[in-house]
Amino acid sequence: MVSTFTPDELESLIGGNVKSLRLLKNLDRVSLCEQAGISLNALKNLENGQGTNLMTLIRALKALGNEDWVNAISPKVTINPLHMVRNKPIRQRASRKVKLGNSKNEPK
Repeated sequence: MVSTFTPDELESLIGGNVKSLRLLKNLDRVSLCEQAGISLNALKNLENGQGTNLMTLIRALKALGNEDWVNAISPKVTINPLHMVRNKPIRQRASRKVKLGNSKNEPK
């Protein structure tokens, strides 16, 4: 079964993961804010899932050494080979020439 999260739940989940990572690296909030160049309130909002912006998340992840999370959120888009087939030009053929007098629908 696929679980779906609301945007608020995802925000809380990401914030909780950032907080866990910060604690795992044994950093207090003030130290992380200084390294990331973000305000203490911005970090609190991020960790509590109370609204933040993308730049705050990126700066915090970079300061924590986990900017690879961004690649997980936005993987590189590749070309699907099936889409390439759809754009292939339609093959054109000449129509068959009908011989006069040999038509099946012609009365005898």
